[in-house]
Amino acid sequence: MDTTIIAIGLGLGMLAALATGIWVAVALFAVALAAVVLLVSVPAGTVLATTVWGASNSWDLTALPMFIWMGEILFRSRLSEDMFEGLSPWMRNLPGRLLHVNILGCGIFAAVSGSSAATTATIGKMSLPELKKRGYDERMAIGTLAGSGTLGLLIPPSIILIVYGAATEQSIARLFIAGVVPGIMLCALFMGYVAIWSVLNRSKMPPKEDPIPLWERIKATRRLFPVMVLIIGVVGSIYAGLAAPTEAAAVGVLLSLLLSWAAGTLNAKTFSQALMGATRTSCMIAFILAGAAFMTVAMGFTGIPRQLAEWIGSLNLTPYELLAALTIFFVVLGCFLDGISVVVLTTSVILPMIEQAGLDLIWFGIYLVIVVEMSQITPPVGFNLFVLQGMTGHNIFKVARMALPFFLLMVVAVALVVEFPQLALWLPHNMMAH
Repeated sequence: MDTTIIAIGLGLGMLAALATGIWVAVALFAVALAAVVLLVSVPAGTVLATTVWGASNSWDLTALPMFIWMGEILFRSRLSEDMFEGLSPWMRNLPGRLLHVNILGCGIFAAVSGSSAATTATIGKMSLPELKKRGYDERMAIGTLAGSGTLGLLIPPSIILIVYGAATEQSIARLFIAGVVPGIMLCALFMGYVAIWSVLNRSKMPPKEDPIPLWERIKATRRLFPVMVLIIGVVGSIYAGLAAPTEAAAVGVLLSLLLSWAAGTLNAKTFSQALMGATRTSCMIAFILAGAAFMTVAMGFTGIPRQLAEWIGSLNLTPYELLAALTIFFVVLGCFLDGISVVVLTTSVILPMIEQAGLDLIWFGIYLVIVVEMSQITPPVGFNLFVLQGMTGHNIFKVARMALPFFLLMVVAVALVVEFPQLALWLPHNMMAH
């Protein structure tokens, strides 16, 4: 049978399965099993068993449930309140004032969470009521939170970077390090936009508050000390080469339990809720990864990835043209699937093209995560939009309009990372060299 017809048939089968509302992992298993049974002469049961075991038996993936558990513990702590109180005194003199707390708060929490939705929810539950009470423009308050919440996908420890690293057999430590500079760049773009907007829209800004003496600001900064200890303990140990991501994740869980206990938020109820939340999320991701691995093997047997790569090569696309097409493809796909599903669904097909184009796979992981970040604030299935819809009561399309400027800033970030690959590669190359 013609490979093109097979590819179209599998694609339509996948879309039909997802349209029924079944779990993404079940859809992957069903379509892959149909492909193996109907199109190739190999024992489907043996292939399924060995593939699922191989996908599950990965040391890199052991970091995943630990980082998720760490984020769940911190989500139930007073961390967001401490960050707001510690950051806000220093933001009052900047153009945009406390709107910057959303951006920096999300950036800091992203460094200890790894989840976009958890970052948005944790910072939003503290900052949105405070900003509303002080008279800040609601559109900007929600927009900054929607855009900055996506930093949880990029700034390490990122769950989606662990998934990408496991799926492509790339170093998770290198991916973590590669995400630092682009993450800081995105924070700077967001803060620059807020500053310019506030200067041009002075009427929408609340009256200036009384200045806070330097000593009071320094005292307030002490509330950032616990989260800084956590960041240094987790991310710093990876950067310094003292711990692998899995070991650092275990340290992170221990430190987050100690911080939660010291803050008085750790009890039997919060502990069990955090543990069950982490278990559910980890099982969901592991199930999707196993299904994606089986789909990858099934696609390999049909020869679709190889022929697709050859076809793309015959078009003689420049790397820029290929990346422009992939950006549109990923954003559209992200309108209907969550970020992890986008990564695991497309890796097996996209990777041969990327390798043929001569693109660095570490760099491509960072590019992919930024594009997936964009899809987190695009309707109808932008997860950050769902979180904010629940928090604010606005419909998802209104929240998406508020987030639009930050979506466009992410487009700028993608263009910068494409034009200047060293933004993602300089730090891992230099740190790993030493």
